Amino acid sequence: MLTFQYRVASIDGDYANLERIDEAEDGYKLVARALLPPEIKEGTKLLYEMMEYSIMEDETI
Repeated sequence: MLTFQYRVASIDGDYANLERIDEAEDGYKLVARALLPPEIKEGTKLLYEMMEYSIMEDETI
């Protein structure tokens, strides 16, 4: 099962720019906020697995 870790770099209206934090990757991933947990803010760390985003606890990193 593939899992990825992201940080919300910025929020722009209905979209969020996500930065990959578990591996080096160029650029940001633009994701519709409807696919993300509603309580996100800039700096929130997210875990993507099984086609779903969830907020990571600090101990997970």
